[in-house]
Amino acid sequence: MAGMILFLLPSAVAQRRMENLGRGVTAVNQGDGKIFVSWRLLGTDPDNIAFNIYRATGDAQLAKLNQAPLTISTCYQDAGVDVTKDNAYFVRPIVNGKEGEQSRPFLNKIAANAPVRQYFELPLSIPQGYTPNDASVGDLDGDGDYEIVLKSEQRPRDTASTGLTGETILQGYKIDGSLLWTINLGKNIREGAHYCQFMVYDLDGDGIAEIACKTADGTVDGKGVVIGDAKADWRDTTPGSRTFGRVLNGPEFFTIFDGRSGAALATADYIPGRGNLGGWGGIGGNGGNDTVGNRVDRFLGCVAYLDGKLPSVVMCRGYYGRSVLAAWDWREGKLTSRWVFDTDSPGTGRDGKPHKDYAGMGAHSVSVADLDGDGRDEIIYHSMVVDPDGKGFFTTGLRHGDALHVGDLDPSRPGLEVFGIHENEGDTVRFQTPGAALYDGRSGQIIWSVGPGVDVGRGLSADIDPRHPGEEMWGGPGGLHNCKGESIGPAPRAANFTIWWDGDLLREILDRNQISKWDWENSTLTNLFTADGCSSNNGSKATPAMSADLFGDWREELVFRTTDNKSLRIYSTTIATTHRIYTLMHDPQYRLAIAWQNVGYNQPPHPGFYLGDAMKAPLRPAISTTVQAKSGRR
Repeated sequence: MAGMILFLLPSAVAQRRMENLGRGVTAVNQGDGKIFVSWRLLGTDPDNIAFNIYRATGDAQLAKLNQAPLTISTCYQDAGVDVTKDNAYFVRPIVNGKEGEQSRPFLNKIAANAPVRQYFELPLSIPQGYTPNDASVGDLDGDGDYEIVLKSEQRPRDTASTGLTGETILQGYKIDGSLLWTINLGKNIREGAHYCQFMVYDLDGDGIAEIACKTADGTVDGKGVVIGDAKADWRDTTPGSRTFGRVLNGPEFFTIFDGRSGAALATADYIPGRGNLGGWGGIGGNGGNDTVGNRVDRFLGCVAYLDGKLPSVVMCRGYYGRSVLAAWDWREGKLTSRWVFDTDSPGTGRDGKPHKDYAGMGAHSVSVADLDGDGRDEIIYHSMVVDPDGKGFFTTGLRHGDALHVGDLDPSRPGLEVFGIHENEGDTVRFQTPGAALYDGRSGQIIWSVGPGVDVGRGLSADIDPRHPGEEMWGGPGGLHNCKGESIGPAPRAANFTIWWDGDLLREILDRNQISKWDWENSTLTNLFTADGCSSNNGSKATPAMSADLFGDWREELVFRTTDNKSLRIYSTTIATTHRIYTLMHDPQYRLAIAWQNVGYNQPPHPGFYLGDAMKAPLRPAISTTVQAKSGRR
């Protein structure tokens, strides 16, 4: 589908408050006098917008590079450039023949004699002994550009393992490496993928992102202020104990931090508390239980537009059995509880099933989407869904799993679909749960499934074969499946992550530090790109620090830590495209996916529309980027 993709008008739903982004102009030195320039098409841009591109060399005035207004894509290769001088690039929008304001400086400059490289280097200021891990983004200072929030760890542990960990830190960075603040979560927050779920989002619509996460006694905010009791140590420090290194006593908090300074703005008791340590097992995973903290200390988190206008934070605990989701609002400088969904509470969901039937359905990840098209988000807790008012929507009975994908995976069907893989081990093999299944996002109806009783560890959904409409899915028996569930051949050997990188509409496969293209004719992976000198995170999950459409056109950037742990590198494609799509960060579902990407077992994001071969024009997002005025802020 070549050429400009026009926007269709959306149905009448409330406008969501989203980020007021700039053009995000980037310039990459490709060598041989070639500079690749890329910029954003915004979700609020009119359909007929075009662009002029300008270059400033040295101290010379701006020179327009294009003869006719640019309408096909939002990238441009400038050739024959004198790279012995400084070069800077700017774009100006054209609407109805009138040229608009010039783009703000961002990553748009190539210094004289700059090295040829496809990444932007972000030097880190982390303490010795720390390793950079997951990252997220938000506009921390209101300038229309993203800053990075990075989690770094010392000695992380899985919840199934005993042992003392280090103290997790969160840091805010400008793209140039300027350190804004450091938050130390302290010794009473255990390190590991299941403990520290941090949400970065503008929660009150004032243009400044907040950071929200679980805290405890001894957490130190970005201003050096201690939360709770600075001297308290709730860890079990007895070697040989069954709970050695765990934190199973003491208060648990939930804190909102200021994106500009890292200062704690509000702290409340974490919902839910631990309660009975043996009350969190059930029919998820292997069906077992424990009283040593393995199941009670499984946390998830996400952001959702529960009222259709402003986002809320949803912090979660438990998924093998009892599962609790607690929604919070940050409005006008006040933190309030919106609702709590608890599978141990009495009552029934909208599907008529009791809340206890929603237990054991969670995963190591969570997703958020407007499943019923009413403008408000549902929380997809793997095999069950919670409505925006905190009531159960439906439960599929498919139980726990390790990978979750939500999107318009089958564009021939109305609405969204949910693809997941599922565990069958220990006591739960008797349920003969499908190893992989696709279900309808509005009704919970199982569309197709494979591998009853098979334990599946990883799975992906992406459009990688243009011969079959919609996305392909793999993980479990049957190899590669099309969106109808038909087995169409061998599956790629990699099943960790995906990325839109090259110029077509198919999605590429990201595994460790390599991007590969699926050769559908020969059923093999072809390497497109390797991030030399970089390492992936999270063990066998082999995920980047993050991957998202951070700047430039609609293709996704890739953030890795360097192998010496001294820097982050942000890689951006230099492959030209003939497709023009508004920035994926203005698609509400995709943007929320970037917020939850760091949670548990990191999963790739999906937009709320089908993005793949032979796609239809996406709806214009029902969003507003106007900053919401308020009183009593900070």
